[in-house]
Amino acid sequence: MSSVHNLKSPMRIALRTALWLEPLLLPSFGSKFKTVKFRGSWSPAKILFRTITLGFQSCRAMATSPTCHTVKEKIELSETEKKIFDRLIGTLRHFGLHNQLRVAGGWVRDKLLGKECYDIDIALDNMMGSEFVDKVKEYLLSMREEVQGIAVIPCNPDQSKHLETARMRLFNSWVDFVNLRCEEYCKNSRIPTKQKFGTAEEDAYRRDLTINSLFYNINIDSVEDFTKRGISDLKCGKIVTPLPPKSTFLDDPLRVLRAIRFGARFEFTLDEELKEAAASDDVKAALAAKISRERIGTEIDLMISGNQPVKAMTFICDLTLFWIVFNLPPNFEPAITDDFDRLCLEFLNTAWNLIQSIGYSTFGDEQKRLSLYSSLFLPFRKTTYNDKKTKKISVVNYIFRESLKRKASDAEMVIDIHRASLRFLDLIPYLASKGNDQLVEVKWIKGLDDVPVSARLRVATGFLLWEIREFWRVSLLISTLLYPIDINHTGDKHFHLYKQRDLFKSVEDSIVRLGLEKVWDVKQWINGKDVMNVFQLKAGGPLVKEGLEKAMAWQLAHPSGTAEDCLDWLKQSYSKRAKLE
Repeated sequence: MSSVHNLKSPMRIALRTALWLEPLLLPSFGSKFKTVKFRGSWSPAKILFRTITLGFQSCRAMATSPTCHTVKEKIELSETEKKIFDRLIGTLRHFGLHNQLRVAGGWVRDKLLGKECYDIDIALDNMMGSEFVDKVKEYLLSMREEVQGIAVIPCNPDQSKHLETARMRLFNSWVDFVNLRCEEYCKNSRIPTKQKFGTAEEDAYRRDLTINSLFYNINIDSVEDFTKRGISDLKCGKIVTPLPPKSTFLDDPLRVLRAIRFGARFEFTLDEELKEAAASDDVKAALAAKISRERIGTEIDLMISGNQPVKAMTFICDLTLFWIVFNLPPNFEPAITDDFDRLCLEFLNTAWNLIQSIGYSTFGDEQKRLSLYSSLFLPFRKTTYNDKKTKKISVVNYIFRESLKRKASDAEMVIDIHRASLRFLDLIPYLASKGNDQLVEVKWIKGLDDVPVSARLRVATGFLLWEIREFWRVSLLISTLLYPIDINHTGDKHFHLYKQRDLFKSVEDSIVRLGLEKVWDVKQWINGKDVMNVFQLKAGGPLVKEGLEKAMAWQLAHPSGTAEDCLDWLKQSYSKRAKLE
């Protein structure tokens, strides 16, 4: 997109309108964004934000929407793959078997797109996987070759595992073996009522998407496209179901989320009929009723951890699936706005762009994942519900633990990140000023009266980082989304993002300059036993905690001091207190 005037009429109008409004609204945007109420009417800041966001996204989609993808004519095998397939064909010859061995699904798709894939699933006709693995084992032993870990994973319908899978390691790679199958589903479950050996064509048509229905026939070294659409849809970048989408989704509603995930991952276009079916009330009801929350959570986690999390969540919003996926408790407060899902999406989009602007290497994989969850659920940070004991619980906790069935530590960490990000807001003006302004006090920390004014910023920041540890950059990122930034008129559409990035970098540099980057690794000079001796206590309690905090504050305020100095100060502080009492 080199110029506004190169865009087609609707997008040009949207972008030019945003640029026209920018000098009027942007100066006040940062300060109003946190408190604006969106129900009923839209604020000027909201209009501008939505106009620019949607305008840029639509224009970018028009400029980059793929019309054709390079698809290889023939699959090129790695040396390891050649060895694996050679042993499998050798097994057939050794026992005089006439089975067709086919690699199914994702491996074929990725190899045709020129991507490496290490997930090899072998589909067998007329033979169970465990039976064939026994044959391979016997063949390898006859060749005096090592037989590596063999396992049979039984059916487990409760975990949506409907086929027995045999697994073994060949040349240090795991290979799964299953039989081709034909399935029928009951009305209110994704557990098939009938399951039998099927032909390769039947197996292809029962799969979720045409791009996942391709086979590579090892016997004849050839790709097989039984739906007659798999390769063409790969080339055109289309997400299509082999059979009519609504019946496909009603048979197995999890396929809706898989279609979204693959569409986002490859930046493919969702078929219009598929989108209509996915957004239908019947399919949404089936997704809520038939699919376990664990499976939904797994798909969402793959999207958030993937290469296009914003695109995936945009699909979910566009298909009106947000409240099916992120189910809320029956009673919560305060009430949410009608466009709350879009607000969540906007925060996610801003965080994703900011991460890219700051640099991927700044964040580890787990930090990126939780930063995206934290931004997506940021509008929920003050929303609570009452549990059975009438205790107020964060809705974020409910979403993770009930809607997505993710691990409790994810919920706890995101809530901690939200809490720390709000505390960061108090410190950012001082940290960004590079020490030119001095912190006097903050509401969330006590005991700064004993700390010299010149050291209070280091102490407060040190305590905050000690609490959030290696996720402090994630908390800083989230607080940057909330921090009001004064923006003067500029023709650069990325100016706001640049200001956020510069703010993040400025605060990060200050924290490093203060020597607090890994403050939680610093050994505390004073322990609980020392405090008990000084305070003449026979047992622990609140006074010990208070003493430890005071000692840590002194240590942070005097980084060049010693443990002895800190202990002497603590004794003097206690002596003064005792005299006053």
